[in-house]
Amino acid sequence: MHPGSLTQRLVDASDGQFKVEVLSQSLQRPSLSERRALSLPEHRLALVREVILMGRGAPWVFARSVIPLTTLTGRLRRLRRLDSRPLGALLFSDPTMTRDALQWACIAPNGRPLAAQLEHINKPVWGRRSVFKLSAKPILVCEVFLPSFSL
Repeated sequence: MHPGSLTQRLVDASDGQFKVEVLSQSLQRPSLSERRALSLPEHRLALVREVILMGRGAPWVFARSVIPLTTLTGRLRRLRRLDSRPLGALLFSDPTMTRDALQWACIAPNGRPLAAQLEHINKPVWGRRSVFKLSAKPILVCEVFLPSFSL
């Protein structure tokens, strides 16, 4: 429920043994739920980035970011090439950042649209998402806390 940077909390909790493992990054059509959260039309593409946030060598958080192409303009073009840099660090360092309310869900094993690498998890997991805005341009960030996560 902490309103601050999850990335920073993970860095602190991992005693500096934190890294971002990029699973995928490509242009995709967001899901219906993602489109609604971002107020995107049905056929609009977005940059979708899926990563695992690792702490002390263990997978702690699966994160999926959906960035509309209209957000990836001007100074925010740099979001196209985050590579293994954490998005959270960029979000929370931007003075124009605002954040909508957090949405929480307990996600059942058979009901989660997670990356194929996570299909082996056979128990419910908790996730949260919110829309961030940088210079009033939206970015949807979803974070799923994996079984090996603990603070």
